[in-house]
Amino acid sequence: MTGHPLTDDAIPHAPPLAGPATAPGPATDPVRSDWNPRGPQVRRNPVAAYDELRSRCPVARDASGAWTLFTHADVTAAALGHESFSNAVSRHLQVPNGLDGPTHTAFRALVERFFTPERMSALEPVVQRVATDLVGQLEVPGPIDAVAVGSRFAVRAQTAWLGWPAGLEEDLMQWMQDNHAATRSRDRSRTTEVAQRFDAIIRSLTDVRREAGDGAPDDVTTELMRAQVDGRELSDDEIVSILRNWTGGDLGSMALCTGVVLTYLADQPELQARLRSGVSDREFDAILDEILRIDDPFVANRRITTEPVTVGGRELAAGDRVLLNWTAANRDPRIFADPDAFDPVGNAPYNLVYGIGKHVCPGRPLATLELRVLTRAALAATAVIEPDPDRPRERELPPVGGFATAPLRLR
Repeated sequence: MTGHPLTDDAIPHAPPLAGPATAPGPATDPVRSDWNPRGPQVRRNPVAAYDELRSRCPVARDASGAWTLFTHADVTAAALGHESFSNAVSRHLQVPNGLDGPTHTAFRALVERFFTPERMSALEPVVQRVATDLVGQLEVPGPIDAVAVGSRFAVRAQTAWLGWPAGLEEDLMQWMQDNHAATRSRDRSRTTEVAQRFDAIIRSLTDVRREAGDGAPDDVTTELMRAQVDGRELSDDEIVSILRNWTGGDLGSMALCTGVVLTYLADQPELQARLRSGVSDREFDAILDEILRIDDPFVANRRITTEPVTVGGRELAAGDRVLLNWTAANRDPRIFADPDAFDPVGNAPYNLVYGIGKHVCPGRPLATLELRVLTRAALAATAVIEPDPDRPRERELPPVGGFATAPLRLR
């Protein structure tokens, strides 16, 4: 991939955001740090910090040596540059998102069978019951934390979809809290421990089905266990990886999306009234996507270069770690003239909330269905959703986006 025809000196780099000018690297090649991904400015207001870096240092290197791409053009080019930017970034098996080439294609085809329009349509009544029951348990009028509501809904909706026992709810809720804390800490021992704990939950469920043989429950989990790829059965590790991707990723994502969407609607009563008046599923989904573009809770995805590439006038070597900052790309004024302006139709072709290219999120149909159903249930059970003047909102800390807590009031 070829970047913009500018030399490194021609790019207006930002000063480090509360980070060191250099960082230890090979003795003969110290790493220049353009920014600190966990510095005070980023922690205080991540979206504003990313906006600043996009304009002043669009391709920035941190003290670890990893590069972050902030512009819509660079993020899109890297996401589509499958030969130069590999998804095989983890030492752990990640199916299908951590695979490349024909192996990724084969597993992607398998996974996509579970998210067809027909299957989502059949699942919708199940998810609606979950949302209606949950919202019916909320006090109206009364206060809520939209993130907590999203967390509880995600656990119930996912377990219903996968055929998992309802008794796992509290274990999964606790795991979500521990996983968020471990992610924020960036302590590898903590993230490894919570990952292993989640894998143990999955294996306990697959073991039961394997022991039951033909008597195993007729559900999505059993169907996946019996699936084949390239004419062979999946290994235990592959099954666990797919289920981990579906659940471990979706639980936290749905909580963050719920916090962003309900908070935005609370701040925009006219839009809230528009949704209450009755709109089609297609229009509703477009509105959800636009809200998530404006305040994208999915901050970044990782890549690793397979060859030397030039991005934004900067030279990246083969084997360099790269982060695609979706939050910044989705607010690039060169694409979205006013990043905060609400324009679902005009911005839809450029919205990168769920990624782009062959690695675009395969679970997008399910995530969109769940978010639409939960939002509709919340609107149907209330006359107004409004900000809570007595409780401040708390933003999530990088590498997570959205809100840690999103207090609102239901009327």
